[in-house]
Amino acid sequence: MMAAAPRDGDVSGTAPRGDRCGDQWGNGMATYVYEAMNREGEAVKADVEALSSEDALAKIRNLGLFPTRIREKGGKKKAGAAKKKGGMTITFGKVSQKIIVQFTRQLSTLQDAGLPILRSLQILHEQQKPGLLRNVLRDVADDVEGGSTLSEAFAKQPKAFNRLYVNMVAAGETGGVLDVILQRLAEFMEKAQALKRKVTGAMIYPICVVSFAVGIVAGIMIVVVPKFEEIFRDFGTELPGVTKLLIGIAAWFIRGTPPGWAVLLFAPIGFVLALKLIRQSKGGRYVVDFAFLKIPVLGNILEKTSVARFARTLGTLISAGVPILEAINITKDTSGNEVYARALGSVHDSIREGDSFANPLRAAKVCDSIVVNMIDVGEETGDLDKMLMKVADNYDEEVDVLVGSLVSLLEPLLVMGLGGVVGFIVVALFLPLVSLIEAVGG
Repeated sequence: MMAAAPRDGDVSGTAPRGDRCGDQWGNGMATYVYEAMNREGEAVKADVEALSSEDALAKIRNLGLFPTRIREKGGKKKAGAAKKKGGMTITFGKVSQKIIVQFTRQLSTLQDAGLPILRSLQILHEQQKPGLLRNVLRDVADDVEGGSTLSEAFAKQPKAFNRLYVNMVAAGETGGVLDVILQRLAEFMEKAQALKRKVTGAMIYPICVVSFAVGIVAGIMIVVVPKFEEIFRDFGTELPGVTKLLIGIAAWFIRGTPPGWAVLLFAPIGFVLALKLIRQSKGGRYVVDFAFLKIPVLGNILEKTSVARFARTLGTLISAGVPILEAINITKDTSGNEVYARALGSVHDSIREGDSFANPLRAAKVCDSIVVNMIDVGEETGDLDKMLMKVADNYDEEVDVLVGSLVSLLEPLLVMGLGGVVGFIVVALFLPLVSLIEAVGG
């Protein structure tokens, strides 16, 4: 069975350059406790005698295992924990992705310059403005100084660093390419944020227009229609059916049970809360995500956005050296769409049984055939990570085109809808007046 993500840190590796070395751990043999996966994806937990953490990693790899966590057995870890106990900072909220991207790029630059990781953290901590990230970096620096690896220290700060971030850093530590991995992380997060902004930005315009229109119509129903109703009552004439309908809607809007204004105001809030409640369970998330994928135009955008997201995440993890099964598990947990999370779960199980990546993805029918074929070619050529990144880039471009098409489509639809509502109100209010003028003229 696939190993669950460790709580304290997902991957441990070589100490960052210039910060820790074998001398810190002592000149004699030490016992290291490690967690790893074998080639079948099964979890392995055992001890190994080694001179240093680097020596322990080499011995673990020689056994044909993929290390996911390693630490020295004994007092070093406890000493670090004791030091941390007095300096723990309680914080609220989460650090924004924009700030994390900036921090990641700065840390990558400092590592590329050859600074020790602890010194880099201290520099970045000092230049941060007072806030959550400054407190987080202080705690991370304390953990690293106490003997933790950078990934282990990041894993203790979920308000700033998610599981994907921690595993990427751990892979960089293991491979000795932390600066490169941090640069890839920053680029990945920037592209993910850009894609999210595109989809969100496409929704802002119609939401603002509809909200403004609803406000105007509500004002007409509350202020204008009742005054016309009094005028019509004074006439004492039979009103047309369309006018009666408008007066009835206005009466419901003001004096209904519940009143219409309350329905218009709280219905969107109730809808959002209901969706969140339904999405508390996996089954509910699957139903909601599946339903949204079936919405015309919008569903196509959501589909391509989800494919681009999981392809970029998985490609980034594989290129960083994270084992394929662990990379799929992380991608599944961060996909943001239960439909694709289930498909990736099927892919994970099939790979464990010796199948390819493409076959279960093709059977799930959640991706276009071109995506499956590109992944199939990537497996055959050994360039799966590159193919996944190409898929993500292509789908990012398609999302751009679809978002533009959606905005172009919504503009005439909104104009037609608003024109119909205004036309209905005008006809309903002035038709009795026209009839009255004709009667007086006759």
